[in-house]
Amino acid sequence: MRVCGRQFNAATIAEIEGILRADPSLSRRALSLRVCELLEWRSANGKLKEVSCRRALLELHRQGLIALPAAQEFCFERSCPEPPVDPRSDTRELSCALQELGEIRIVAVSSRYSRTSQIWNSLMQRWHYLGKGPLCGAQIRYLVEGSRHGWVGALAFSAAQWRLRKRDEYIGWSERARRAHLHQIVGNSRFLILPSVHVPNLASRALSLCVNRLVNDWTERYGYAPVLAETFVDPRRFAGTCYRAANWQHVGQTVARPTAYRNGKVAEGPKDIYLYPLCHDWQEVLCREPEVALCNTPPPESPTEWTEEEFGRVQFFDGRLQHRLFTLAADFFAQPGELIPQACDGSAAKTKAAYRFFKNPQVDMATLLRPHLESTIERVRSHPVILAVQDTTTLNYTAHPPEGVGPIGTSESSAVGLELHDTMAFTPEGTPLGLLNVQCWARDAEQTGKRHLRHQLPIEEKESLKWLVSYRAVAEAQKLCPHTALISVADREADLYELFHEAAQNPQGPGLLIRAERARNRRVEQQDEKEGLWPRMKAEAVAGTLPVAIPRRDLRPARTAKVEVRFAQVVLTPPTRLHVSPLGVWAVYAHEVDYSAEVKEPLDWMLLTTVKTESFPEACQRLSWYSRRWGIEVYHRTLKSGCRIEDRRLQDTESLEACLAIDLVVGWRVHWLTQGRSGEAGHSVRPDPERGRVARFERLGHGRNGRDRSQCPRGDALDRQAGRLAGERETRPSWHDVHLARIGSPAGLGSRVSPGSAYSRHQGWPVTHSLKCGIQPAQGERVVP
Repeated sequence: MRVCGRQFNAATIAEIEGILRADPSLSRRALSLRVCELLEWRSANGKLKEVSCRRALLELHRQGLIALPAAQEFCFERSCPEPPVDPRSDTRELSCALQELGEIRIVAVSSRYSRTSQIWNSLMQRWHYLGKGPLCGAQIRYLVEGSRHGWVGALAFSAAQWRLRKRDEYIGWSERARRAHLHQIVGNSRFLILPSVHVPNLASRALSLCVNRLVNDWTERYGYAPVLAETFVDPRRFAGTCYRAANWQHVGQTVARPTAYRNGKVAEGPKDIYLYPLCHDWQEVLCREPEVALCNTPPPESPTEWTEEEFGRVQFFDGRLQHRLFTLAADFFAQPGELIPQACDGSAAKTKAAYRFFKNPQVDMATLLRPHLESTIERVRSHPVILAVQDTTTLNYTAHPPEGVGPIGTSESSAVGLELHDTMAFTPEGTPLGLLNVQCWARDAEQTGKRHLRHQLPIEEKESLKWLVSYRAVAEAQKLCPHTALISVADREADLYELFHEAAQNPQGPGLLIRAERARNRRVEQQDEKEGLWPRMKAEAVAGTLPVAIPRRDLRPARTAKVEVRFAQVVLTPPTRLHVSPLGVWAVYAHEVDYSAEVKEPLDWMLLTTVKTESFPEACQRLSWYSRRWGIEVYHRTLKSGCRIEDRRLQDTESLEACLAIDLVVGWRVHWLTQGRSGEAGHSVRPDPERGRVARFERLGHGRNGRDRSQCPRGDALDRQAGRLAGERETRPSWHDVHLARIGSPAGLGSRVSPGSAYSRHQGWPVTHSLKCGIQPAQGERVVP
């Protein structure tokens, strides 16, 4: 759990308990110092953050995770009398011009035990309506001195208010940025001009002199520079004229809640809020979110549900939002394809909470998907080779367009929606392990119809940048998985020279496997000459032949194609618009031969890869890898037909993207569970209750004579739809896949339904989920809705 900005896991809590057992007489302050040293918990100036640690320990104590020693009572009253007022502070009435005061000097209070500290306390306690304090957090106090009349005023700057609606709206920062940079705001918590001093412009002059030296003094004392100052003015007492004269900005008023705060105090009324920038780029500094590396957040300890495993690392800073996320993910998974009210079991309260969740400014697609991406990387680490398949699909919301969608399809089409480009990790056997990158955007209607300018624009200004962004995300995952070879796989749209150039700049990064686009007319270097890629590969000797099973599609009948395989290392020449050097890659060419006259489109694959390919088995392996690209097409069909993400009805694209983030993870989960592979237990995400329930359905597949019916007649499995290469092991669909397909198929099809039908299996999953609720009580298990 995260407390006061620090992570306290079970090991840390055990170490704290060990310290307490070793020395039961330890005071809370001494314990906090020990814990600070244990966690290396220090502020920017190198000092131990003992107060923050004490607050964290108290919170752990309140939650029953540790047992703190009893708090010791101390008497803070001093026996010495209050120091007399300094003779330089004349209490007689003083009315003159600012120049008659002489030089105005700002004197910093160096220590609470100093003489200036006693004077400051005396003036504030005597003349300020709030008294001398205590002040909160980091603080600096100043005295205002006139060279001819002594002390004429005093000021103090301390920690900023934790949360202010008007201030936060004026800054425009996110919750993550607010927590990261709140310490760079300082509050002018005390400002006093002695009531006996009546000098025009003195207050604004003192404010300006203080602000001019505040940044340097604060940096010297605490090791970081503040960028913004704030203060509050009670409008019933003051008009705030001196702050306006000193160029402070009025941004609104406090809420002044009628109920008491935690310390028992009740607000006396709203106060005016004033802000003063201490540097020119203050807003950029405060709104900059901290960059946290992937997998830097520890995973949840002993997750009991898949929702905790996939979303347990989400950074919401509010436990209620995290709990709501777990609930929504479980509801969406229990009834994929249902609208939000139906997925929430018709509960008006849960439905309203769901819409509020998606509308919350802390909830966005990147925040929701980040923990799933980290969980995917954890799963990727256990495999030697992973295929990172990326592809684009469009989401059509023409029937009920939310605010912010853009055009999709051709320029003549009136359809609107969103573009979705995702990258999913697959094992070489086809098991989906999760998402590695997701990009979602709405096209600008004013930018459509400019296809003729595509060769004149750099890739950074085109949608094609999505392929490079995905590859860079896979490269970041590769750094975290040094013992796993990641291969970025994409179709012909990704045949971009810039993508190969990007891969060449990082030899230790992931490999590339791209199907070449014939229309691009790729040129290769051959003995100081340039020729086309296809003629170059056709001239290469045939390395071997391979029978490939081509599945039925629409009116095209199924067939077994005879494919000739060629491979060679080639040097690609860059386009004339790019001023880069040629690149060396390996080309694998698979061309169908001896096909009948009925075949209108013979198989013709030209694959370009950065992975070394020097033998016929390696060339066949590259073809097998590319055939797994079909898995992401099935995943997109799962999202649209199974989860019905295009039927979500939300008011704006921000809420829609937040909902889509949950649907993406749920869709992966459904795709993983219904992938139709009975022989890949080693590729399971983790021991899962749903896998156990599927196993029970498989046990129901044994007939009375004991014959195992879990292996059904061969159907259109997922990898056969991609075109399985001969020589690979055929995997028959398991009994539970046939069960899912049949109960989810349209009425009247009966046993003729294909277990490879993704739509039928996705529709059958909610029924299966209901059936398992009846199986659990029969086996003495608790029903989890």
